[in-house]
Amino acid sequence: MFYKLSFSILFISAYSLTANANFNFNGRCVEAYKDIFHLKLNDARSIIREEKKQSPQNGVPILLDNYIDYVNLLMSDNKADYERLKDYQSDRIDELENNDKNSPYFLYAQAEVYLQWGIVKAKFGDYFSSFSDLKKARSLLKENTAKYPDFLPDQKDAAIIDVILGALPSNLKSITKLLGMSGNVQSGISRLEKLRAEIGTTKFTHYKDELTFSLCYMHLDVLHTTHNYDRLMLYVKDMDNSTLRDYLSGYVAAKNGYNDEAIECFMRIQIPPQQFALPTATYMLGYAKLCRRDSDANLYLLRYIKEYKGSKYIKDAYLKLAYYYLLDSDVSKYNYYLNMVRNNGYLTDEKDKQALREANDSPPDADLLKARLYYDGGYYNKALAQLKNKQLNDFKLLRDRVEYIYRLGRVYEKTAKLNEAIASYQKAISLGKAMPYYYAANAALGAGHIFEEKKDYNTAAYYYNMALDMKNHEYQNSTEYEAKQGLERIHH
Repeated sequence: MFYKLSFSILFISAYSLTANANFNFNGRCVEAYKDIFHLKLNDARSIIREEKKQSPQNGVPILLDNYIDYVNLLMSDNKADYERLKDYQSDRIDELENNDKNSPYFLYAQAEVYLQWGIVKAKFGDYFSSFSDLKKARSLLKENTAKYPDFLPDQKDAAIIDVILGALPSNLKSITKLLGMSGNVQSGISRLEKLRAEIGTTKFTHYKDELTFSLCYMHLDVLHTTHNYDRLMLYVKDMDNSTLRDYLSGYVAAKNGYNDEAIECFMRIQIPPQQFALPTATYMLGYAKLCRRDSDANLYLLRYIKEYKGSKYIKDAYLKLAYYYLLDSDVSKYNYYLNMVRNNGYLTDEKDKQALREANDSPPDADLLKARLYYDGGYYNKALAQLKNKQLNDFKLLRDRVEYIYRLGRVYEKTAKLNEAIASYQKAISLGKAMPYYYAANAALGAGHIFEEKKDYNTAAYYYNMALDMKNHEYQNSTEYEAKQGLERIHH
């Protein structure tokens, strides 16, 4: 009798919890969500704790907990945190599966957790598990959209998955093909643009900053577009005033060659010690200052190395420090930091692989290095000034001759001297196509872009295919990706 009674009590209690379970994205949850995207992660945690205490049946805080881990891992790149936090995924899915099955958030929240971990796992190299999660997310979203066609958050996640799968390099697409998945970058981004324009007048308006965050990264890091600065900055300025807005403003400015604006934005970021650290902003600020030849650029690069707990850009930051001292004529410190490149950091990112190659190569020509830095900062006239009094025969190394012609082409393209740019690119291709450096392949990409803008699609395709045909050079993966995207655009 006792056991039957205990079982009945347990059954009734479990039924009661399930019956009362719900997904209530109330004011407190919206506030926590906004704090997450303002990078006030500790403030968000406090609000979530309070919501759990006040409404233990609410499933939204489970999703918000996952958002905190997602944003933390995306921005910090901390491998130790990843190993510690990834086991929470299955616990959260279990909790969400025990919530209100009649809510549009029931399937969506599970899909969001799978999507976020799919992105994070890919970032840390767990590709098969990542794609498995993305497949589960897509399936849940499809089911939810069939039930609730007007539930806009489904559209957000479905579009992001479309971009991710469409942007994969060919070696990873073979895995997704096995799983029966494919995507389309242009389609996904168009859907995100449309959703961002519409969502501000709906009850889902709190998602607008997240959509802006996603669009900035996709335009700049997936499409590699450098002609939509004004549009992206309008998006960012429409965000709530926050650390993330300052960071994205700096990121968009730096990626589009507005270096002074980037420095101004990154300098505005003041993060209290108890709040979320943002080492990537410090790294980008250090490089932006190096491009401008600021005397304190080294301090920010050193701070990045000290603060950062992840695996990316450590070798690259040391190389930038080496170049800082090379241009300061401090050969001893230049050699010291070259040694640090060789003996520290990881080789998981193309930038770090490139940094090691440069550290093991002959020292760069000082004028070419200055031109490269000025170009990266958008100081095109200063870059040209470093190059215009030079001749091809002034450079002893063939590497430097090819770089000289290539950098001239880059500056000419940015200053709308397109005929001169094409001539320089053609010469760089001719001189450098058999070399392991990236100059010839990037010159082919540059020529492809120019002819694509001219709507001369046959010639554009010729140069994009030329870039694809060049093998065994630096940045080969990203070059191949950009060339394939170019071909996809002109054949669309």
